[in-house]
Amino acid sequence: MAFCSITGKSLNVLVKTRRSVEVSLVESKWNLAKLDVDSILKEVKFNSDGLVPAIAQQFDSGEVLMMAWMTAESIRETLKSNRAVYYSRSRKELWRKGDTSGQHQHVHDFKIDCDGDTVLLTVDQLGVACHTGRRSCFYLGVRDNGLEEIAPVVIDPDKLYS
Repeated sequence: MAFCSITGKSLNVLVKTRRSVEVSLVESKWNLAKLDVDSILKEVKFNSDGLVPAIAQQFDSGEVLMMAWMTAESIRETLKSNRAVYYSRSRKELWRKGDTSGQHQHVHDFKIDCDGDTVLLTVDQLGVACHTGRRSCFYLGVRDNGLEEIAPVVIDPDKLYS
């Protein structure tokens, strides 16, 4: 049994396992055959640990989803695969967003800020971005009585990684 539906910019596929899998239809802004990744990496100012902060933003709404770290290797893999690949400081390894949770980010555009010390990925977030099960990691807002949760849990975090 296979069932497909297109919603917005993603293709939802229901396969025999009855697990729904989303596939992004978003294309990147670059032609991989013409891409000179080395010249791009020369413009990035990595910190003393070889890392640069990376902001992920939903490409069609502008919603800021998360902040993570990238290395030269993760940038290279991101640009070649069109999938967000970060660096996990706790695990000390590449973190291919969605490999364990199924919550992938397909990269629409990759930008470097004016100082070269921060990168911005505009992505098509399939599912939630945050390990707490929320769409965005920025779910705490400052309010009169302190911090308040301003975004609901969309997916039970225990189910994200099982």
